[in-house]
Amino acid sequence: MNILFVCTGNTCRSPMAKALLEEMAKEKGLDINVKSAGVFAFDGEKASKGAIESMKAEGLDLKGHRANIIHRDLLEEADLILTMGLSHKELLISKFDFIQGKVYTLKEYAYGKEEDIDDPFGGNIQAYNKAKEDIKEALKEMVNQLTEGN
Repeated sequence: MNILFVCTGNTCRSPMAKALLEEMAKEKGLDINVKSAGVFAFDGEKASKGAIESMKAEGLDLKGHRANIIHRDLLEEADLILTMGLSHKELLISKFDFIQGKVYTLKEYAYGKEEDIDDPFGGNIQAYNKAKEDIKEALKEMVNQLTEGN
């Protein structure tokens, strides 16, 4: 299964989600490929300091992450597209109608409710840690659903 996480700049939430899901998938033996991108990303930009710091506490390293702008190929190869906010989902659907039925907000997919993961960009470490915990809890639910489905 190919999963794509999407946020705004691809420097905070979606790279954190990618790293967390890769780790969870490895622990559970799930066969998934995970990528991330941003709707307004600058290709090659590094992960934000807050995201790097927050993930370090999880034993995960985002220093090598480089941002990707969303493009059609990423969307076509993804089996599941998970956005960090409703605005990302709506923007993608408005530009790429072929993704209908495979794009959800992360919380919508995990819990059945369209809620955003708050953007920590420019915030303090607590904002990054809160976003990370929100992502992690939703991913745990998602992984449970995926493992039950197998």
